[in-house]
Amino acid sequence: MGSPVISPEDVLETLMNDGTIDAIRLKIINQLKANEELKSNTIKMVEQSRVLNTPGAEKQTKRELFDALRQELETPVLEKASKSVWELILDQNGLGKEISDTVEKVFCQLSGLEPPLFPSLSSEKENEVTPSTSSKKRSFNDMSKEEVDRVAQEPANGPVMPESITSVLSPNSRK
Repeated sequence: MGSPVISPEDVLETLMNDGTIDAIRLKIINQLKANEELKSNTIKMVEQSRVLNTPGAEKQTKRELFDALRQELETPVLEKASKSVWELILDQNGLGKEISDTVEKVFCQLSGLEPPLFPSLSSEKENEVTPSTSSKKRSFNDMSKEEVDRVAQEPANGPVMPESITSVLSPNSRK
């Protein structure tokens, strides 16, 4: 009898049950909090907001100002934060690599296989370029950055996650 089929849901359930998802979420939050560019961008947006720069703003209550600022800036601030989160998740030299390695490790534990499933290629092979394919192929990092940029350009009411991710997570995508 062959090894059991391990679904993405099996891996996700294990990661949720063992606290890994919460640990990753905490790391993302801490890295966002430490992101000085995101902080300064948000501060600049608040300072330049039409709400605070409208005559009579000083006469409004704190609650009125807060509500008006939230209405004006919530979407653009969350879009920037979302883009930063995706950059963290897709970063193959930092948290993204940690996530990939963790998912692979859990998959291997569940399936009884030995990691790594996909040993990294030697640096010689990665740097080797053949003339016939060099103009057609893109690196994974290039494709990931393009996806992050595409997500950041989505309209405010559009999806925050790339379609390739939402199709995997969607309950309707199962056949």
